[in-house]
Amino acid sequence: MVKRCGIAVILLGLAALSCGNSGSSVSGNGPDDNLGDYVVLAWNDLGMHCLNPTYNQAVLLPPYNNLWAQVIRRGNPPEVVTAGLVVEYAIENNTFSYGKRAYSEFWDAAVPLFGDLFSITSLPHDIGLLGKGLSGQMDLHGDYFVAEGIPVTPVDDGDAWDPYQIALITVKDQQGKSLVTSRTTVPTSDEINCSRCHGSDPFLDILEEHDEHNSTDLSASMPVLCAQCHGSPALGQSGPGSSGQYLSKAIHGFHADKGPVCYDCHPGPQTLCSRSTRHNAADGNCITCHGDVAAVAESIPSTRLPWINEPQCVACHTNVSSVATGGVLYRNARGHGGLYCIACHGSPHAMVPSDEVADNYRILQYMGSQSKVKTLGSCGFCHNSSRGNESEIDDFAGTHGGTGPEHSTACNVCHTAVTYSPDHWPHAYQWTNSN
Repeated sequence: MVKRCGIAVILLGLAALSCGNSGSSVSGNGPDDNLGDYVVLAWNDLGMHCLNPTYNQAVLLPPYNNLWAQVIRRGNPPEVVTAGLVVEYAIENNTFSYGKRAYSEFWDAAVPLFGDLFSITSLPHDIGLLGKGLSGQMDLHGDYFVAEGIPVTPVDDGDAWDPYQIALITVKDQQGKSLVTSRTTVPTSDEINCSRCHGSDPFLDILEEHDEHNSTDLSASMPVLCAQCHGSPALGQSGPGSSGQYLSKAIHGFHADKGPVCYDCHPGPQTLCSRSTRHNAADGNCITCHGDVAAVAESIPSTRLPWINEPQCVACHTNVSSVATGGVLYRNARGHGGLYCIACHGSPHAMVPSDEVADNYRILQYMGSQSKVKTLGSCGFCHNSSRGNESEIDDFAGTHGGTGPEHSTACNVCHTAVTYSPDHWPHAYQWTNSN
């Protein structure tokens, strides 16, 4: 896995600032003494966006990434706020994409490839399909801010390949004063490793094999967007396309009897896009949640649609019924105080704690713990089990309650005072392990 010493130093520096916090029973744990009036929680919506390394042959996905953020005004109670705020983003040390490696091909062919899907007749260099660049202002949508379609590539301005780019998020007031900043990963990888089976020129080989098996002439019409015929909800399409078969079904179904492993196609041996410490395995734990290649193909469209129906947390976390999100995907679901589940638990494939240090940024920023990385709000920062011993719960108010608690808690990141009322705590305080 690619490691970034720079971001690790930043994170450990933040943690060191809060060591010895007088409001914590464990040195280095508990909310940062330097917390101001605002907290910003930012995240990437998928945990990994994929893009093609080239755009002159077969094309699956464009440079495209989404950033979300919610801003909280600390208080008793705290509240999610948007009024009078401007939220900006910038990809650190990654200010351009056109001219890096073969990514220029995307802009050179953007209109014929994606023009109809995204209603574009031209696309300036370094601008994404929805009009966003590598820095700018996030858009307000209800009670959150979002920047969609950022055309970030996994190569920084020093030509170093890294699938875990970093975004700086800055919250300002209307006068331009900075109120709070944070960082989050902007994960994107071009490690679509088709070469294991398709040789040294894999995308051309894919088109030629498609022509042979389906009597098409795609290799003579390059570049070809696969979604032109095979519908892909990842690109906003609602049906299976003119072929009558979703792209996910076509790819998984064709390869089901050919012995691939998930990281042959999904990034990948270097990227290791599934990096949640407790949800990980040698194959990224893909099959545990999604099923094997054949199961994915066979379930489309009878029981699932690609990108629309995904695994549910409650399938494994059966002891906490409140994690069931029903027909809403985890990445779109809300929980405690109107916050998105992702805000505290982390992005899909990067749920806290993550093996990738930058994914844990907001935890270290606000909790200041070098030794523990846990879900924001977890009692496990100080207790061996996430909620402490059952016999200790009645002592909560005396130890942690009020505006000047004997020991501050993870709750104090947002709450300036906490009262004893477990029914209103995240997941109704039902934790039974060390989450």
